[in-house]
Amino acid sequence: MQRYTLGILVNNHPGVLSRVVGLFSRRGYNIDSLSVGETESSSISRITIVVTGDRRIVEQIEKQVAKLHDVIKVVELTHQGSIQTELVLVKVQTTDATRAAVVELSEIFKAKIQDVTESTLTMRITGNGDKVASFLRLVEPYGITELVRTGMTAMERGSQALANHE
Repeated sequence: MQRYTLGILVNNHPGVLSRVVGLFSRRGYNIDSLSVGETESSSISRITIVVTGDRRIVEQIEKQVAKLHDVIKVVELTHQGSIQTELVLVKVQTTDATRAAVVELSEIFKAKIQDVTESTLTMRITGNGDKVASFLRLVEPYGITELVRTGMTAMERGSQALANHE
């Protein structure tokens, strides 16, 4: 099983996201990550979906998604050929004895401290999946009180735009 990232351009209409996601669920695939928002044009939204699965089945889903009404374009985004990033907010338990170590980890990973209380430190980290996973693995022993993720968002490298992709 492998992870696949798909970039999907759709007309910005109600129900489009539900129809796209429905194809994955009907095939029994859990979506690992989902990010959606308007593009440079308010009439078009971009969906980024990360799914773990078999190559053949993911290709079939790609073709079926491309046939849906309001879907403009579907492109697989590879790790080498795209910029993939995620935003994570994480609240970590701290004490006077552990706070400096958690702050040091945030500096090493370029996480931004968003909130400090006597017992917690809330940080914002952005980056690719490996960076985020490494950071979370290192702060986990301190105790993660709360965690929220935006989901992976991705764009092809270079001058090529998804809207113009052939």
